[in-house]
Amino acid sequence: MKIVEIKERTPLLIEKLLRVWENSVKATHLFLSADEINSIKEYVPQALRGVPVLAVAVIENGIPAGFMGISGRKLEMLFVASDNRGQGIGKQLLQYGIKNYAVNELAVNEQNPSARGFYEHTGFKVYKRTELDEQGNPYPLLYMKRD
Repeated sequence: MKIVEIKERTPLLIEKLLRVWENSVKATHLFLSADEINSIKEYVPQALRGVPVLAVAVIENGIPAGFMGISGRKLEMLFVASDNRGQGIGKQLLQYGIKNYAVNELAVNEQNPSARGFYEHTGFKVYKRTELDEQGNPYPLLYMKRD
């Protein structure tokens, strides 16, 4: 596995990362309905094209197993395909972001306890909670920082 920073965000790459995103969300965001996932999915390509730093964890044959997006020192997104969870890919991506971009802040869905635990295990602590997500939906967010 290697981590590659993506400069040219081709339609094919966006399509592959969208599949990783959907696969990951279906495995971890159990509080979302299929309709909600499909609704959110419409905005993911725009987010992938717009995030300043996009890093992809690539396995054999150049297949993306996970990815993260960073803006400034904030982790904007981190998703790992369900078949690749538990292999250290998320941890390697996060460590890459911390080492190369001094990532020290993120937001996570409160209803995704495995993600919260993952970030807490890597030194992040909750400093704020909101009742609604950033789109105004009733999914509480936990804002976390790392010292």
